[in-house]
Amino acid sequence: MIETTDWKQKYRDSLLEMENEEKRWKLVEQALRRLIGRLCAAAMGVDPKLDDELVTLAAANRRNADWTELERLAEALTTAVVAVDAVSPVPTVVLPPIAPATPRRWEAAIAATGNILKRLQSLGNEDAAVQDLAARLSRAATDGDLAGILQKTAEMVQRHGGRLVQERLQAAAVLADVTTRLEEVSGYLDEVGEAALTRFADTDAVNDKVMNDVSNLTAEVQSATELRLLQTLVATRLEGVTQQVRGLRSREDQRRLEHSSRTERMQARIKDLERESQDLRTKLDSEKFGARHDPLTLVGNRKSFDERLAQIMALRSAEGTPAAMLLWDLDDFKAVNDTYGHRAGDRVLKSVATCLVSALRPDDFVARIGGEEFVVLLCGLPLEKAAGIAEELCRAVEALRFHFRGAPVQVTISCGVTDIRDDDTAGSAFDRADAALYRAKRAGKNAVVTA
Repeated sequence: MIETTDWKQKYRDSLLEMENEEKRWKLVEQALRRLIGRLCAAAMGVDPKLDDELVTLAAANRRNADWTELERLAEALTTAVVAVDAVSPVPTVVLPPIAPATPRRWEAAIAATGNILKRLQSLGNEDAAVQDLAARLSRAATDGDLAGILQKTAEMVQRHGGRLVQERLQAAAVLADVTTRLEEVSGYLDEVGEAALTRFADTDAVNDKVMNDVSNLTAEVQSATELRLLQTLVATRLEGVTQQVRGLRSREDQRRLEHSSRTERMQARIKDLERESQDLRTKLDSEKFGARHDPLTLVGNRKSFDERLAQIMALRSAEGTPAAMLLWDLDDFKAVNDTYGHRAGDRVLKSVATCLVSALRPDDFVARIGGEEFVVLLCGLPLEKAAGIAEELCRAVEALRFHFRGAPVQVTISCGVTDIRDDDTAGSAFDRADAALYRAKRAGKNAVVTA
């Protein structure tokens, strides 16, 4: 019963976690709606033919129209943009010495869209599609290009939100089923308790009756003057006692049969519950693993990285334990995807992840936090030793052999290394490692730089 109650609490925790994830995605949806409004405002006045479509889209966005209506309006806007681009060449504009607002708005829109794509990528869902959109975003040159990317991004957000709702409903259904089963067990125990009380009450009643008959018989024997009368009194009283005992035995036999039947039914139900609990335990473990691991490489994801980094920083603060962060990025990975396809890119990512995990200690942490970005957390090692390990990992990845379409392909990786310091936050440590990684890229790639 205690174990079942523990699982009930775990399902409640899982349901709460999905509710929190749904809230986070509400915030993403709000950011996306704000981005749509800003893009509409930025594009107004570019061409009179587009203004009506932009006004309609902005109005629908302000009233929180559903995604079906927004998708239809976005398609109409895309069609209008393509038509304008086809008939109206882009005019040459002489810009004043001061940078105009429109390029800054365009850069801000591109950056905001990129951040949303990174958030989608960190979840590990539709990874190839997110990478494709990120590649399209880097090449976007017109409002039509950006509108198409935003439309696909919105569809992904909608699909993920739908999956969260579905998982929440499934978890609620499971919890309701477990609650029903527990109520059945509780009802059985109540019935057993009531039956025991009834049996004790019946036994006490018969005992009182027998003792009363014996007391009466004793009194009658003492007052009897004739042997024949005494025999009749004794026979009558003993017959009454016998009937009481037989009645008690009959009722006890009936209760025993009913109890045995209830016990057999409940044992069968408990076996079903144990089997279902095991299935649910396996499913919950799988869901928890999926919530904290990258589905492609099976190493940690951004969420598990944030959790582990918080643990290491707390340990550093409490005990002074040294720790280091290694931030990795595959060199020229986009060329692999563009030349050989996403399946080849996925194979490279999985092989690199396996290489990192196999070369590290069991307690070291590896996570994939972006398309081709990995991070390693080393606890108990100072910066110098961590940098040495990073060099060894670089050489190990360089030694991997890949062949695509009959041709050998060289894969290398760059790394930024930093130690976790007393005054660090998660953001400051990551930014320092990211800056070191950037310098490693600028230094020629396939390199390790410390910060």
